[in-house]
Amino acid sequence: MPAVAVPNATPADQGASQERPSPLGIAAALWGALGLAALLVYAIARLAGIVVAGFEHPWQWPHVALAVGNGVFMAWSEGYRGFQLRFSPRSAARVKWLLYRPSTLRAALAPLFVMAYFDAPRRLKIGVYALTAGIVLAIVVIHALPQPWRAALDIGVVLGLVWGLTSFAVSLWRTFRSSTYPASPEVPSR
Repeated sequence: MPAVAVPNATPADQGASQERPSPLGIAAALWGALGLAALLVYAIARLAGIVVAGFEHPWQWPHVALAVGNGVFMAWSEGYRGFQLRFSPRSAARVKWLLYRPSTLRAALAPLFVMAYFDAPRRLKIGVYALTAGIVLAIVVIHALPQPWRAALDIGVVLGLVWGLTSFAVSLWRTFRSSTYPASPEVPSR
C-alpha cells in the first residue's frame, strides 16, 4: 500500500518522532485499539457459542451447503473485502492519528472514533451508520431462525470476524512500524 498524506499533518503524524505523544494520546490510542479488539472478541465468542449449540441439532445436506457457501462468502466479503482492505487499515491509521491528536472527547470515545462514528468525512460516517443498521437488522432476522440454520449462517460471520480481528492486529503492526500512514485515517481537515 502506498503511503498517504494526512490533512494537517505534524512531523509526529508522519512518524518523524520529533514530537512525543502525550499521556492522553497514549491512553486514547490504547483504549481505541483495545476497545475495538475487545468488541470483535466479544462478538466472536458470542457467535461461536451459538455455532457450537447448533451442532447439538441434526444437520442435513442443506445446512452443510449453507454453512460452507456462507462461510466462503463471508470470509471473502466481510473478512477480506470489508476488514482487510478497508476497515482495518483505516482503523489502525485512526489509532495512530489519535496518538498524536487526542482530545477529551476522542479519548473518552476512542473505540467509536477509531471505527469512524465521528470526526470522519460525511460519506464515511453515512456508510458506518448504514452498515451498523444493516448489522442490527441481520442480527434480528438471524436470531429468529431455528437451529441449525442459525449456526449455519453464524459460521460465516465468525470466520469474517476472526479474519477482521487478525487483519486489524496486522494493520496496527504495519501502521506503527511505518514512518508514514500506510492508509488514510480519513479525518476531516480542520
